[in-house]
Amino acid sequence: MSETAQPARRRTRGGGGAARRAERTAVRFETAPAIRRRIPDLEILDEEALEIIERNAETVLEEIGVNFVDNPGALELWREAGADVRGERVHIPRGLARSLCATAPSQFTQVARDRNKDVEIGGRNLVLAPVYGPPFVRDSEGGRRYATMADFEKFVKLGYMSKWLHHSGGTVCEPTDVPVNKRHLDMLFAHMTLSDKAFMGSVTEPSRAQDSVDMCEVLFGAHFVQQNTCMTSLININSPLTFDSVMMGALEVFARNNQASIISPFIVGGAMAPVSVAGTLAQVLAEVMAGVAYSQLVRKGAPVIFGAFVTSIDMNSGAPTFGTPEAAQITYGAGQLARRLGLPYRSAGSFCGSKLPDAQAAYETANSLNTGLLSGVNFMLHACGWLEGGLVASPEKFVLDADQLGALHHMARGVEMDENAQAMDALREVGPGGHFLGCAHTQANFKTAFWRSEVFDYKPFETWSEEGARDSATLAAVRVDKLLSDYRQPEMDPATHEALRDFVARRKIEIDGRSG
Repeated sequence: MSETAQPARRRTRGGGGAARRAERTAVRFETAPAIRRRIPDLEILDEEALEIIERNAETVLEEIGVNFVDNPGALELWREAGADVRGERVHIPRGLARSLCATAPSQFTQVARDRNKDVEIGGRNLVLAPVYGPPFVRDSEGGRRYATMADFEKFVKLGYMSKWLHHSGGTVCEPTDVPVNKRHLDMLFAHMTLSDKAFMGSVTEPSRAQDSVDMCEVLFGAHFVQQNTCMTSLININSPLTFDSVMMGALEVFARNNQASIISPFIVGGAMAPVSVAGTLAQVLAEVMAGVAYSQLVRKGAPVIFGAFVTSIDMNSGAPTFGTPEAAQITYGAGQLARRLGLPYRSAGSFCGSKLPDAQAAYETANSLNTGLLSGVNFMLHACGWLEGGLVASPEKFVLDADQLGALHHMARGVEMDENAQAMDALREVGPGGHFLGCAHTQANFKTAFWRSEVFDYKPFETWSEEGARDSATLAAVRVDKLLSDYRQPEMDPATHEALRDFVARRKIEIDGRSG
């Protein structure tokens, strides 16, 4: 979809030329539709390996069990479903979790404020969403510092302006200048008013999940929210094999209200999971099946996503490492398991351990992004902006990554084989010893033939040197400034805007009263 913000025009003599000049200089941006893969998934595990992992996961659930802590209601639901509950440990009979998972949809639509930007999650689709959760921000002006609400709003605007990003995300950074019990209200308000793309709800406490649902009902209407998925939210499992009451409480709110949750083990190989790929995959599958099954006990048919956040660990320092072959193998394998379970799949992102948007960041991020594309990921959180193992969100890294997402779009299209793509007319026209720059086929296709970065420098050395010999981070900072200067807030009904503002103000007063 194209959005156009045009300056007011007044009639002048020769106005046709003025109108054309205004048209040329108007701010334009577009959001590409979600990626539709036309390339095969990379399947790293054969049938025997998949069956072993699935059998081992069922053994984990039945013999070892999973903990649902501080949540007697969850224990009762499991008991009624036929699980063996011993204290807070739930032993799930072989086959029970898988049968419950079967009621979750294999594909669902998350609506956006601009319905042209609805996203279909599942199938052959890949939806891209930005970084989630960093408490720090690093930019070219202020260096590394705690994030603020102003930073949060900047990232929402950058996401809205990014062509290849389909989703506004959730906690794109933690605005530490707002109290933790109120910041979810400001973050949701920013997503709802500064962008018109789909967004995520709050999960840091069940009442905040309910606030998310209530704000969606203000934005979309109460009946509409109950009939449609208006939010996707991230529910992390406290790996290994523990489901805490905060995350599960949020999951319960979203499931009861027909809103989607990503059920995502938090895997750091060697710390929260075994060091082996096969062992980790068995744990991931067991945790996801238990979490998805529980969502279906809360509400049959509630939309959920099979999640896998995967990183390995540096055995010398204990720091997480990204873009590694082992993490890729787990990501590929988990994709196969998700498809066999019939669930949408979330994994991968712009992962890196680098402190700066440098070569290390680029290599690690490229490895992870391409793994996500080829593993069949349907929802990619952290697709742009991630630095320092997820501790830092960077505007420069955001636009560098968001630019590279365009390459994923083009790769996913596969190889065209229609008459135009075969280019036989061009081969006949040019013949031996010629060149293709001026031939009719090139002239007809040159604008769309190749993906081209909007950040990288392709100029000759002399021009590059004269313009200041700018590196990628410097060029990215220029791009950030350009996007923010071009930003135009999407239109919203004034009454809805005021109702959202009133809701936020009222809830903050209620929270203050409750805290006092």
